[in-house]
Amino acid sequence: MPPPLPASEPPVIGAPPPLIAAAPPPLPPQANRKSVSVRNLLAILLSLCLGLFLADAVVSLVDDSLILFFNLHLLTAIRVPVGLFAMLLVIVIYFLMGLTPMIPKRLFLPLALFILLAPLVPVPFMIYCFGRIQQVGWGISFCQVILGLGILYWAEGGFKLRWLLVAEDQLGVRSFSWWNLSAFLLANVFVLLPAVFVYFVVCAALAVDHFSEGFVALRPAGLTVQARKYIRHDGKTIQLIPMSHIADSNFYQKVSQSFPTNSIILMEGVTDEKNLITNQVTYKRMAKFLHLAEQHEDFNPTRGEMVQADVDVDQFATNTIDLLNLIMLLHAKGLKADSVLKLLQYPQTPDLQQQLIDDLLLNRNRHLSEEIHTRLSQSENIIVPWGAAHMPGLAKEIQKSGFHLDETQEYVVVRFGSIK
Repeated sequence: MPPPLPASEPPVIGAPPPLIAAAPPPLPPQANRKSVSVRNLLAILLSLCLGLFLADAVVSLVDDSLILFFNLHLLTAIRVPVGLFAMLLVIVIYFLMGLTPMIPKRLFLPLALFILLAPLVPVPFMIYCFGRIQQVGWGISFCQVILGLGILYWAEGGFKLRWLLVAEDQLGVRSFSWWNLSAFLLANVFVLLPAVFVYFVVCAALAVDHFSEGFVALRPAGLTVQARKYIRHDGKTIQLIPMSHIADSNFYQKVSQSFPTNSIILMEGVTDEKNLITNQVTYKRMAKFLHLAEQHEDFNPTRGEMVQADVDVDQFATNTIDLLNLIMLLHAKGLKADSVLKLLQYPQTPDLQQQLIDDLLLNRNRHLSEEIHTRLSQSENIIVPWGAAHMPGLAKEIQKSGFHLDETQEYVVVRFGSIK
């Protein structure tokens, strides 16, 4: 038989329980500490963005109010840097939205879209009512203040003066998501950018139609002009045909073939009897680059009598002649650094713009109108193939003389598919 086991000692009453070694508390993972620091940094960045957006809104509204109501530009020096920093920071936040879903889009997407799209709002007003552009600017600043205050109220649950404006618990949980990045890229590439492009195309078409009073139009197929035929009670007619220095050769051929044999064609082209233009007037470089034709080479009417009806360069002001020489230098030699620098350094006198309008447009229109009335006694049909910029003023003068619009004809000047 096996020996009996030794009996265990009875427990001592009142003795302390045996000690058990306690495990040390787990240390927080390194990734968690990193996540906390990134979230805190992002909260600070978002708060700074919202604060700068509001500061820019308030400064802009006060500045626009002073300009609009008192014609005082007191805050412009402050407004420009504040607005620039706010814009840059909002753009950074906008791109960060695509990288991380932590940024609450309900708060910052409206801010980003406002900063990106608000500069586009004044464009139609600049076309149709440029004199009220300051009121439009005030309205945009007011909307920015309302939007900023609304976002602040939404972010803090009321108007509370505290820092941070955007708390960490308002941020998303995930730091990165392929779905978020894909949706951001698709929205920008297929929605935002096409919408902005279409907006600019529509505004460009409206501007061309408005400033040319319908003589020039942007169509999906290309750039078109509208030739207009005016008739008087005695049967005499005047045709205004908007021209372009460069265009498709087909345009020049179709226009040339449309002239009746018994017409007088009043040709455009400033003469230079005293050789005041030092550089040859040519658009050859631009025409070659765009694969188009030059007017002076391809526009050769074979029917009707051509008459020179333009002024001479010596009737222009000295400033106009000097500026024309610089511009023709660019056309002849291209955009070289020295030529561009000369043009940029040309002195801008207060009356230079009006002087250019008078010399290049108004005085030439006045001279052409006199030629038209002189030639009306010699022919039943007067043809005026001049630049499109001259057409609105000429049309008004013609209608004052008893002519009324009889018919129109549209020509395609440049087909977009022909530009390579």
